[in-house]
Amino acid sequence: MTKLTVAALQLALASTDEQENIAAVAALVEVAAGQGAQVILPPELFSGPYFCAVEDDALFALARPTAEHPSVIAMQTLAKKLGVAIPTSFFERDGHHYYNTLAMIGADGEIMGTYRKSHIPDGPGYEEKFYFRPGNDGFKVWDLFGARIGVGVCWDQWYPETARCMALMGAQVLFYPTAIGSEPKDADMDTSRMWRRAMIGHAVSNCMPVVAANRIGFERPKGAQGQAFYGHSFICDEWGDYLEQFGCEETGALVTTLDLEAGRKHRASWGFFRDRRPQLYGRICEDI
Repeated sequence: MTKLTVAALQLALASTDEQENIAAVAALVEVAAGQGAQVILPPELFSGPYFCAVEDDALFALARPTAEHPSVIAMQTLAKKLGVAIPTSFFERDGHHYYNTLAMIGADGEIMGTYRKSHIPDGPGYEEKFYFRPGNDGFKVWDLFGARIGVGVCWDQWYPETARCMALMGAQVLFYPTAIGSEPKDADMDTSRMWRRAMIGHAVSNCMPVVAANRIGFERPKGAQGQAFYGHSFICDEWGDYLEQFGCEETGALVTTLDLEAGRKHRASWGFFRDRRPQLYGRICEDI
């Protein structure tokens, strides 16, 4: 029987002191590891406030090459010390190119590979296309602790194609680090329910657990209207039922043990992959 203990971290990351934010994440990684977590998921771009709320040339200075980024270095040290894996989101500079990237750090502290966010949003409060190129290395899965996991980053989580591609690559659990909150263009719009439902839909239609980690708290970068990040981090099973969840204010680590063998049996019996008709799906690969 294959079991995997996973964790999703939720916290405020509004400090402009990069080391303070990284230390806060590191403290929760320690908590999660102490509860037996093997794969521990922090939120997206956790080394500082969500800078993409504004377009500012000066903020490109936050990017570093993978091996030089403080978030990556700190999580490598922690992963090796604790024997855990940490999918680590950071702002990558690769020559003249910039990406929203995730480094998969294994339990030995080594970087197993990277994934560059494929879907890049562009709208009020989420001006990511100003900073990031779309990922150019495809979706990724990694083998950890006898399981295969897939990781999409934030806006990727709204796309069923992302989840299905990772599932077809053999993923047994889907992880989504996130930075999402209020919509500056519409103060009455609360996307937190839709956000959760979208990912729960991926859990159900691929019959596998989902782990989502979001930040909390109000942030107002210079020149921005400000956003309240709504948390609601969660872990659900292959049926989309919540195993653990936070509301919009809690700080902490959600930890649970997943029964991946149960998910495998259910995927087989429900026939979601048996009954696929890829020869009919060409339209989704065409530009509109």
